[in-house]
Amino acid sequence: MAYKRILLKLSGEALMGNKQFGIDNERLAIYAKEIKELVDDGIEVAIVIGGGNIFRGIQAEEGGMERTQGDYMGMLATVINSMALQSALEGVGVYTRLQTAIEMKEIAEPFIKRRAVRHLEKGRVVIFGAGTGNPFFTTDTAASLRAIEVEADVILKGTRVDGIYTSDPEKDSNATKYKEITFEEVYSKGLNVMDMTAFTLCNENKLPIIVFNMNTPGNLKKVVNQETEVGTLVTF
Repeated sequence: MAYKRILLKLSGEALMGNKQFGIDNERLAIYAKEIKELVDDGIEVAIVIGGGNIFRGIQAEEGGMERTQGDYMGMLATVINSMALQSALEGVGVYTRLQTAIEMKEIAEPFIKRRAVRHLEKGRVVIFGAGTGNPFFTTDTAASLRAIEVEADVILKGTRVDGIYTSDPEKDSNATKYKEITFEEVYSKGLNVMDMTAFTLCNENKLPIIVFNMNTPGNLKKVVNQETEVGTLVTF
């Protein structure tokens, strides 16, 4: 049985495609098409996107900029990505709403939980921009927070790898993939799934996470339909 309401977490880097920086319109179009398939199936979709393809607050700090200022700049980068995805989705006929944690009323609604839920119930894709609106929190934490607030069934974390491994599969050819793993096992093995604040929020609120490769065509739909060969499920 498919999940009814999901929160899809995408990294900003995923939007780069094969570019070194910015947004790859082809990759954006592919994502929009796959998300549309879910909407057409009656799945309620919320989305949080990172901003690392444009700006990362932590990199600014390394260059001597104050961390708070850098983090706010990173939040604005997520809004740029959110607007790009919104445009791509509307281009394929999907109704959307963009809500931001930092008010910018000319381009987005402020985040209001009840309004977000109502949009989802009406079949609109809701994109949450500007992270949590607070410095020192990642977009992973924003994804966990928004998923809990709108009572999503699951967080789907779309990455470049097809699940959680015993070690980094891009560096270790002997790494093996977990089909399913518990939150406690992730803690005890020191695996990197999300930042610890985001991961703990999910654990405390009994919100499962699925890590999967978003760049493999058809994977998103398979994950939503709970086809177990795709990705890794983090459960309790």
